[in-house]
Amino acid sequence: MLTYQLRITGSVQGVGFRESLRRVAEREGVGGWVRNRADGSVEALVQGPEAAVQRVLTWARRGPPAARVAALSASPAREGAAHAYAGFELRPTV
Repeated sequence: MLTYQLRITGSVQGVGFRESLRRVAEREGVGGWVRNRADGSVEALVQGPEAAVQRVLTWARRGPPAARVAALSASPAREGAAHAYAGFELRPTV
């Protein structure tokens, strides 16, 4: 089981990125959450089997058709920040 914290920058807000990521994560059986950030980026936490998480990361590097991803950073979640997620949720902007 892997848990990664993601930050996606570029033209990633207002293009359906969060909802598309939620659908991809659910299809892959990956739990976690996604939210917009006030700086225009998207932040997510993804958790699941290694192969499924890698497929979500591959998708997130491109995003939905209207998105223009400039960069994706993925790092293991800080110890203690990760717990088991039963599903994938959209969270409010921070």
